[in-house]
Amino acid sequence: MKLTLTFALLLICSITNSQQTSNKPEREQWFMDLGFGMFIHWSLDSQIGAVISHSMAGASDDYLQRYINELPKTFNPKHFEPDDWAVLARLAGMKYVVFTAKHHSGFCMWNTKTTEFSIMNTPFNRDATKEIIDAFRKQGLAVGLYLSPEDFHFFYEHKIPVGRLQNDLHYPVNNPGLMALDKAQVKELLTNYGKIDILFFDGPAEGLKEYAWQLDPDIIITRGQMKTPEQQLPDKPIPGPWEACFTMGTDWQYKPTNDPQKNGTEIINMLIEIRAKGGNLLLNVGPKPNGEIQIEQEALLREIALWNLVNQEGIHSIRPWEIIKEGDVWFTKSKESNTIYAFIQTGKTWPYGERKEFVFKTIAGNLQTRVSVLGYGSELVEYRKDFDAKIYLNNTPIGLVISAVNGLRMYTNNQWPNPVVLKIENANYKNQVLSDGENSKIDGAK
Repeated sequence: MKLTLTFALLLICSITNSQQTSNKPEREQWFMDLGFGMFIHWSLDSQIGAVISHSMAGASDDYLQRYINELPKTFNPKHFEPDDWAVLARLAGMKYVVFTAKHHSGFCMWNTKTTEFSIMNTPFNRDATKEIIDAFRKQGLAVGLYLSPEDFHFFYEHKIPVGRLQNDLHYPVNNPGLMALDKAQVKELLTNYGKIDILFFDGPAEGLKEYAWQLDPDIIITRGQMKTPEQQLPDKPIPGPWEACFTMGTDWQYKPTNDPQKNGTEIINMLIEIRAKGGNLLLNVGPKPNGEIQIEQEALLREIALWNLVNQEGIHSIRPWEIIKEGDVWFTKSKESNTIYAFIQTGKTWPYGERKEFVFKTIAGNLQTRVSVLGYGSELVEYRKDFDAKIYLNNTPIGLVISAVNGLRMYTNNQWPNPVVLKIENANYKNQVLSDGENSKIDGAK
């Protein structure tokens, strides 16, 4: 009897100690390779152009009643075409999606058995989450879902003041009923839709992330486990995986009024900076209540798509280089090879068809160093006969000198404002000791 009891105690300890408490390291590396994802904030209150869910926090009882009882009656996105969203994301270079399956309001965008407050009880009556998952998988993108552990509808039903983390009962670990609801919803999402790659817990995740890992040890938990700064960038690289979440305008969900959007160059530069610092960019779109992506945001994604078609190599499967920036030039480094990518600002500083010289004081070249411009052959400039567009490089005591032409003609008026990327192969950090003879001129042209 004593032996049996001892064995049982050892077994319990073994199970407790083996409980997964973090993302798998190899899955974190996979996540870091992705680099760029699409965040989608979309729910029933897109109909009124309100901040998603948060208008319920601190609201009067009559407002909450109208929100919960009236808004589902009119939510009917007849122009919902998730295949179009997924194709646009793929063109823009996005490798994954994170969709708001349930935001703080508690309204579920999938066919759930846990609550009546869901998309299945609207005139639309379709499982939008399933259709989004299927569409993005079809384009080869990883699938992530956003779930709020807080649930304003649950709070309202159980006469708990509706707010965010201002009451002990807002935390699932202090509220058995809320924890049970959240776990049931996590189980539905992780078992009814095939393999989900990423979960984003926007709120207290204790008890839920461990349950998610129990259901799928390979799943990546972003918010709730790693740093996910929102609308701001860190001053320096953050060790390990991290994800910056940004809107294109000022709001996450569709905002029909007074919402100026960033321009494409700003977003591309933001992506470059985030990747140089080792993070992922999760860039948000807020579809309209009819299911269409706003034309302003679609246009920005298509501008990013053009840049991605040229320069994707410098963004995906990379890691931070020894230094992240020299002057106004950002750097990334290939994960698999000794290749550096230098992101050069263009526009008025480097117009189309002009040659420019760069001195990289922190890069040491050698006889095997080769330089190219991503997307450009460096042989011809359109309509210019006998024009020398070759790349020249010279390794000097003050650093690697590169002379190149900006010859990518992307717009009719030749006014393409977005960064050009130099690919520098077989080069080192200049602090490394050079062997004799390597401080010499490298084969003139590339």
